[in-house]
Amino acid sequence: MSTSAARNITKDGPEMAEDKKKSVSNYKGFVAGVFSGIAKLSVGHPFDTVKVRLQTSQESHFKGPLDCVLQTVRNEGVRGLYKGATPPLVGWMFMDSLMLGSLTVYRRLVRENFYPREQKLPSFGHGIAGIMAGWTVSFIAAPVEHVKARLQVQYAADKSKRLYTGPIDCSKKILHGHGIRGLYHGLTATLLLRTFFFFWWGSYDIFSRLLATNTSLSTPAINFWAGGISAQVFWITSYPSDVVKQRIMTDPLGPERKFPRWRHAARAIWRENGWRGYWRGFLPCFLRAFPANAMALVAFEGVMRALP
Repeated sequence: MSTSAARNITKDGPEMAEDKKKSVSNYKGFVAGVFSGIAKLSVGHPFDTVKVRLQTSQESHFKGPLDCVLQTVRNEGVRGLYKGATPPLVGWMFMDSLMLGSLTVYRRLVRENFYPREQKLPSFGHGIAGIMAGWTVSFIAAPVEHVKARLQVQYAADKSKRLYTGPIDCSKKILHGHGIRGLYHGLTATLLLRTFFFFWWGSYDIFSRLLATNTSLSTPAINFWAGGISAQVFWITSYPSDVVKQRIMTDPLGPERKFPRWRHAARAIWRENGWRGYWRGFLPCFLRAFPANAMALVAFEGVMRALP
């Protein structure tokens, strides 16, 4: 064997081993994301139902978040708070798997291509990776959240009086009447909302570093507090765009459609309630953000550490 061939084998060996290591480690984020989705739904869905109902109902329908909870439980039982839970239970498992799995990949790619001399990815890089992961998951999130929103605004306690009997029936009727394009109604609004993932994942890294440096908290505790606080940062920055998205997703399809473009829904909210309209339902969303996402991040990071 020639000296040059030996040098090539020696050179390729570590590179091939590194590539293999990267490809194997990439799976961890996707697996851990499934557990994150389950934790998020279990804790957060009742808050989400109240949020969507406040965002999409007439102002006179509910006096506030507590009144919405009481009316829902009184008229529909506790199960009413979990209306539309099946799509996100299945969807969030896939959504968080795709989001958090792709996030781990994008973090690595951003660090390798833009911060090759840094031992750790800077917080700005985490934010960029967050945007990319948000856009990636939007193509699953849009139809899931569309179906969920339509189920959540069905107020009739009697199932026979509801337009949709469940998520499958809702999906079938939308597909039959409006095709794939109808199912993806609200995709642009979903992409816009998830652009604000920059603030979520950028601040998650900042809070994680601050807590690790300035406290004696355990790693799971750091994941909990950083996950909860960063989720609230995300919702504070993105909430108005979520209100617009929900109005679009619960807008009638077909000739009865009120909002052909994102800006039309945004203007309608302003005409109805001014700037306050963009923050309607914020309290249950804000209250939900901390426990749901804190537990989701604890589950995600814990599984990431446990996987080989």
